[in-house]
Amino acid sequence: MGYRSVTRDEISALLTEKGVFPTPQRLDVAQVILSRPQHLSAEQIIAGIRGMGSRVSKATVYNTLNLFCERGLVRTVEVDPSRQFYDSTIEPHHHFYNMETGELIDIPLDGVSLKLNTDLPVGTEQAGVDVVIRVRGAQPAAD
Repeated sequence: MGYRSVTRDEISALLTEKGVFPTPQRLDVAQVILSRPQHLSAEQIIAGIRGMGSRVSKATVYNTLNLFCERGLVRTVEVDPSRQFYDSTIEPHHHFYNMETGELIDIPLDGVSLKLNTDLPVGTEQAGVDVVIRVRGAQPAAD
């Protein structure tokens, strides 16, 4: 499946549409994470920016990613307490997480069926469900 390259002007217009002022650093972060559907850690985004020949501080990348999350440009996927990915697909869906390779794979929303067997707390409503199914290589059966 091929992806069309997104121009910097298109990215700038998208940021502006979402109420994000398109600074050069924000454009660099957006160019890496929003170029196609993908899941990247902050470290991978920093490496991508450096690969483009740009420089940006780690703090700026994290602040920009938090802003992008607030404005609905990306969403976070937490796979364990110390590891978080940024997902450029913001529509509701779930994930497989390969614990050995670190790869996240999308699962369509209708690919998971859950049944809640209790009432929600009084005065609340369901705001969403995020499922991460952790997988690893199958172990050979013992003889």
